[in-house]
This record gives sequence, structure tokens and C-alpha cells, in this order.
Amino acid sequence: MLRDTIKTETVTAMKAGDKPRVAALRLIAAKVKDRDIELRTKGAPDDDDAMVVDVLQKMAKQRRESIQMYEDGGRTELAEQEKGELVVIEEFLPQQMDEAETKAAIEQVKSDLGADGMKDMGRVMGEMKARHGQQLDMGRASGWVKESLA
Repeated sequence: MLRDTIKTETVTAMKAGDKPRVAALRLIAAKVKDRDIELRTKGAPDDDDAMVVDVLQKMAKQRRESIQMYEDGGRTELAEQEKGELVVIEEFLPQQMDEAETKAAIEQVKSDLGADGMKDMGRVMGEMKARHGQQLDMGRASGWVKESLA
């Protein structure tokens, strides 16, 4: 399980004295724990790894946005710290689809659903998330779906 891998990596980083990596791994563990607490009232998730991947994807997205804001604001030291955290987070994410694979998947979903216009954007995005949610940056995919349906 992904959760166990994160715990093991935290111990390894602590033994190696890699403080930035330990901090990033503890941050990941804290976010996963927050999600566990949030889900207590709703019941346990069917797939724990999928929940952890969802948390990691949100964390990665936040880091990318922060990096952009820090670089725009001239705060390179903070941007570098965020980049370091992003590298650690991305280690645990499944391999992401590249642009060509994503566009091919969009075309496949469009043909399967018979989508032909912007009115079908929600259906196409929902199906993309269902089929490829863990390997796909939905923010980038949204732009390509919109471009494809226009």
C-alpha cells in the first residue's frame, strides 16, 4: 500500500538525516491523516491507494501554483522549497499521461460517448476522470477537452 511506502520512506529519510525530505514526507502523512479524519463520517473509502493518490494530486497542484506565485513575486528561495516538496510528492504518484496520450484518450472517450459539442464537456470530463483519473492532470485535460469539442 502507498501509505506504508510513505511511512517506510519517512523512516529511511530520518535515518539518513535528510531533513527537507522528512519534512515533505511528514506533510504528506499529515494530509493523508486529515483526509482519513474527514472520511470517518462518510465511511472508509473502497480503495485506500486511490484516496492517497487523490491527496497527492491535490498537493502537487498546490505546489505548482505556489511555485508560480513565488517566482512571479521574486521569492526564489520559497519557490525552491516548494519544488523540493513537489519532487517528493511526485515520487509517489502514478506515471502521468503525456499530452499525446491524453489527447488520444480524449478522442476515444468522445467517440465512445458520441460527444460532438461543448454541451458534452461535463460528460466527457466525468468519463475521463473515471477512466484515467489517477494518471491525468484534470486541469490540463480540461483545456484539451474544450479545444477538442470546440
